[in-house]
Amino acid sequence: MFDYKAPPDLLKNKTILITGASDGIGRVCAEHFADFGACVILLGRSQSKLEEVYDRIDNKHPGKVIIHPLDFTSAEPEAYQVLAASVEQQFGALDGLIHNAALLGARSPIEFYPDQDWQQLMQVNVNAVFYLTKVLLPALTRAEDARVLFVSSSVGRVGRAYWGAYAVSKFAVEGLMQTLAEELANTTRVRVNSLNPGGTRTAMRRAAYPAEDPKTQPQPESLMPVYLYLLSPESRSIHGRALNVTDFDPDKYAAVRD
Repeated sequence: MFDYKAPPDLLKNKTILITGASDGIGRVCAEHFADFGACVILLGRSQSKLEEVYDRIDNKHPGKVIIHPLDFTSAEPEAYQVLAASVEQQFGALDGLIHNAALLGARSPIEFYPDQDWQQLMQVNVNAVFYLTKVLLPALTRAEDARVLFVSSSVGRVGRAYWGAYAVSKFAVEGLMQTLAEELANTTRVRVNSLNPGGTRTAMRRAAYPAEDPKTQPQPESLMPVYLYLLSPESRSIHGRALNVTDFDPDKYAAVRD
């Protein structure tokens, strides 16, 4: 596993927005980023769960956390505009965007996949990612060294039977990442990548593999060296890449530009 000794002030004066921040990997990201100096904006659909994470962070780092409840299943484009206006008003620029929120959906053959499940999952896993990225790009391009990180999956890179809409949605996210990376490579200092965390001890993993012993999977905390590195100035050369936590090695990636 990749190890990175991040300096204590790595994310000082940085503002990072994390979706799906009320649980699992998103929550751990929020807490770790705040520990390294960032102001974190937490998005999620459950206000009560967001408030719990808010309290945990605010007790350690007063004034370094903001919550913004947003239900991706029903949010209209105007709701994303309101969020973008709030980010611009409070911060001016956005240094990081972590697309972590996702639904798992049904595990079934395509022939029998529930129509409503398909539509809802695409709304959350694809459409919301597009809307949020689109409205926040102006704030990201105003930052000196911004990052957009799309959390992906192995089933979004090589198709696998019975993963249905989840797999297809992750393929779509990979395509969005590649398209956006190409568009931004020579016109901005925004670095864009996707990251497959691999098997991790989360509620989604338990739902996908109910017979599995959760203790066989690593805790979300073990992923944080990779996340922190990808937010660091040292990762500036990594752009438009489909990355994996399990074999992450920054020396593999040639510089795009300094």
